[in-house]
Amino acid sequence: MIGAVTLFVISGVSAAGKSTVARLLAERFERGACVPGDAIRAMIASGRIDMRPDAGKEALRQLTLRYAGALSVAGVFLDGGFDVVVEDVIIGPILQDFLTLVPVPEFHLVFLDPDAAAIKRRELDRGRIAYGPGRWSADGLQAVLRDETDRIGLWLDTTGQSAAETVESILADLDASRVRLPLPR
Repeated sequence: MIGAVTLFVISGVSAAGKSTVARLLAERFERGACVPGDAIRAMIASGRIDMRPDAGKEALRQLTLRYAGALSVAGVFLDGGFDVVVEDVIIGPILQDFLTLVPVPEFHLVFLDPDAAAIKRRELDRGRIAYGPGRWSADGLQAVLRDETDRIGLWLDTTGQSAAETVESILADLDASRVRLPLPR
């Protein structure tokens, strides 16, 4: 659809719609692959430490390993002639670490940022619990996204959009999501 094989990265908080949007976007390509961060996370059979508000160095190290794994898988598919969509929660200062792992000099970065009410509604609809005691609150994680994440790529308020409409928004303006590495400091 775009020409040469392309890497897309879809980020946002939990329950923002990343998985659904990433899958639908990958399906739009003649040869598309979707690499979900949760699939890479699930590969840790024991000793996994999930990200929490009070996460320590080991949780951050494992998060970086997850990103590296997802981007390694993406690289295999890119080398094989597939357009690839990676999706994960990549927000806050760790975005800079993620960018150093990206295997191509140019890619598309999209942040899904629905309002807190939409996140809470989607959380209930999907049947998985990401927020709660000992975990992030939707408002807390959204604050990390909005206040601590570099404003690069395309930021979409997807509150009133379906996943299909979000995919259309992404494809309608590829220049808005284009990131060229290395970024100027």
